[in-house]
Amino acid sequence: MKTKIAIIMFLAVFTMSGCAYIQKAKRTDEMEIENANLRKKIAQLEKDKAKEVKRVYEQKDKELSDLERAKQELEESLKKEIGEYKAKLQMTERGLVITFVSEIFFDSGKDKVKEDGKVTLNKVAEVLNRDVPNSGVAVEGHTDNDPIKYSGWKSNWELSSGRALAVVHYLADECKVQPQRLSANGYGEYHPVALNDTPQNKQKNRRVEIVILPSKVSKVKAER
Repeated sequence: MKTKIAIIMFLAVFTMSGCAYIQKAKRTDEMEIENANLRKKIAQLEKDKAKEVKRVYEQKDKELSDLERAKQELEESLKKEIGEYKAKLQMTERGLVITFVSEIFFDSGKDKVKEDGKVTLNKVAEVLNRDVPNSGVAVEGHTDNDPIKYSGWKSNWELSSGRALAVVHYLADECKVQPQRLSANGYGEYHPVALNDTPQNKQKNRRVEIVILPSKVSKVKAER
């Protein structure tokens, strides 16, 4: 009787051990399958990341090439203005900056675009519409630090803002640049590029800047 009990107990223990072994083996297989799936997911994520990095670099190169092409076109079309030191072009972190002395567009204290200024803006607009149609365009007005005396503006802020808006309106209304691409800002006397200590330096500070933004920046602004 004791022998039978011992055998039964042995079989029970053996069976339980066997079940535990089987469960352990099954769990090991499941873990190996999970690990394999994780490795696949990680490999796919790395592949997707590599594709995205490549896409970003390609997009950046395209944007840069578009702006470089626009710069070359503007250097040619604005040759007269650049030669007379009334305009200059710079590639910056913000984008392509076209800087004009205010006198090319406006009489002293005024915000009405002169006829000669319209001719210059037509040249800029042609490049905006043809070469960088997806880029945003920021128009920025600046003044020297001479206080307003006779023109009726409250301050240089209003004058610089009025001039920036006048350029924006001309580009949109007369040159058919899409309005959603345009923005206007007036900085008054507070972003000088030279000391206001000589007439020549004051002329440098009285300026209108047209900034052609990279298309990626433009899209982010549009989404907001």
